[in-house]
Amino acid sequence: MSDTAASFLPGDVSMTSLHRAFPLLSQKLDLRTHLATIKPDLDKIEERLRFQVQEFDPGISGYVSYALDSNGKRIRPALVLLAAQATGKSTPQHVDLAVALELIHLATLVHDDIMDGASKRRGKPTAYAKWGAEISVLLGDCLFCHALKLSSNFADASIGRKIADAANEVCTGEILQTQRRFDLKLSIPDYIKIISMKTGALFRISTELAAVLNGCPADEVTALRNYGDFLGIAYQIYDDCLDLVGTEGATGKTVGTDLAKGKLTLPLLHILAQASDAERERLHGIILHGTEESRIELLAQVVERGGLKNAVRRVQSYLDQAVAALQVLPKSGFRDTLEGIPRAVADHVATLA
Repeated sequence: MSDTAASFLPGDVSMTSLHRAFPLLSQKLDLRTHLATIKPDLDKIEERLRFQVQEFDPGISGYVSYALDSNGKRIRPALVLLAAQATGKSTPQHVDLAVALELIHLATLVHDDIMDGASKRRGKPTAYAKWGAEISVLLGDCLFCHALKLSSNFADASIGRKIADAANEVCTGEILQTQRRFDLKLSIPDYIKIISMKTGALFRISTELAAVLNGCPADEVTALRNYGDFLGIAYQIYDDCLDLVGTEGATGKTVGTDLAKGKLTLPLLHILAQASDAERERLHGIILHGTEESRIELLAQVVERGGLKNAVRRVQSYLDQAVAALQVLPKSGFRDTLEGIPRAVADHVATLA
């Protein structure tokens, strides 16, 4: 191991704790102050989510209750409510939309944890860790199906179709990401396309459909669609960076697994794109066949050679675009809050670099 890589290491480091080789982010992203104005509606959504347990067979209600009691940020429901208020008002249909989208999101998390072999999510054991892959796969399927069932209740059938399209896009993005693990030909545009599908789709539909339900003009619908897309892409890049320099305390989930699982995220792709042919061949060897020690060295180089800083700059650029997209909306306190969320994320992300 090089002296450079060794300088990052506090001692013997296992593959499951690669992230400890680097400066760590221990502070959580906290958006509660930005969501205070919609807390009563968020509380309604929590009640509605808990009520969904009653819609399942009693034999599986315990599994469903565990998945719904996630202590998550509820970012997607919050975006629905904020976009609704910024373009008119929040209605019962917006609450229905928020619940359906959160169920889809929770379903994807259950499946993600199986694929990643993750033991923790939001500070507690994953469904996979508690009950294994077979029950967890079916639990995720149940949540997906129930979300689409709820989506069929909108008077405007196009709303349900758009939700189904977004769910399909999320799953397609997940398949493409899985398909391209250890794919050394993955480009940065390919990576952005995948995360726009797997994460951006639900962010995008949250804000876009909130405006559609309020009967907004096309330019406002487009603006909120773009806002959600840019914010979703930025949030996924940020999440990928956390796998490198986050802690379980800050993220609430298992970290340090992307490289071991063959996920080539933006910080690493930046280094690969800059490497000479000979250096790229060496890096490819580490990615495909490297030992724990060589992978630690590679990740140390990602930090030292600017891969992390480049990713942070891209996050901040997407967040700036999200804010800019909102300028067509009428000024209001709710528009200010929508603008404040990406700015808060940008401030938090700046600490990574």
